[in-house]
Amino acid sequence: MIIPFLWMVRTSFMSLAQVFKFPPEWIPNPWVWENYPRAVSETPFMRYFLNSLRIAVVVTAGQLFTCSLAGFTFAKLRFPGNKALFLAYLGTMMIPHHVTIIPVFVVMNRLGWVDTPLPLMIPGLVSATGTFMFRQFFLTLPSELVDSAKIDGASFFRIYSQIFMPLAKPALATQGIFTFMGAWNDFLGPIIFLQGKFNKTLTVGLLQFRADYQGMGQWQVLMAGVVLSVMPILIAFIVGQEYFVKGIALTGIKG
Repeated sequence: MIIPFLWMVRTSFMSLAQVFKFPPEWIPNPWVWENYPRAVSETPFMRYFLNSLRIAVVVTAGQLFTCSLAGFTFAKLRFPGNKALFLAYLGTMMIPHHVTIIPVFVVMNRLGWVDTPLPLMIPGLVSATGTFMFRQFFLTLPSELVDSAKIDGASFFRIYSQIFMPLAKPALATQGIFTFMGAWNDFLGPIIFLQGKFNKTLTVGLLQFRADYQGMGQWQVLMAGVVLSVMPILIAFIVGQEYFVKGIALTGIKG
């Protein structure tokens, strides 16, 4: 996995002659920096980048709220049918995403949302996987926190927001990284719902890059665009790496 990534990065700093040089060289000599300005200036790269960023941020923020609230409810709120409802909700994970594409498209078309970001944002605000992860995390926290807060007169939402959420940073970071990465890398949804040239996301825009630059043999410019598209994911993972590792460990402690 690391070798193709390094090959992509080194190609982005090469000239066209260096790319096709045989035997190939791992270290560019000289380093060619102009591929990155070309990738940004010769295509609507920043427009695609901002479209992807807007969708990914909205989906991530919305999903962290809904999944953490649902996970807290299933973990700490006692009500009849809690486990049955949770299992039924988890059962939706067995439905392949591709099966729902046509029904979702029909609904979005009737709502007039096709060629807008809404078909990519609204369905992404909830996640059974995220709810499961938060539930498992909240189960590791003592229920006595809820009982003592109730004695002090705290409401359900206050217990959730002021007591449990500050303790849920590892789970928030883990789910946030997964959600952001999924929304950022989504290809099927944007290529179906986004039809206008300037409404496309970066993943679909890279397909156009490929058609434009591969046909001209400009692999180095194409690779520069791909490297730029990967940077937000790398930054998100590096920033949240500590919490990410803790979240993976803690969400599997208690069933």
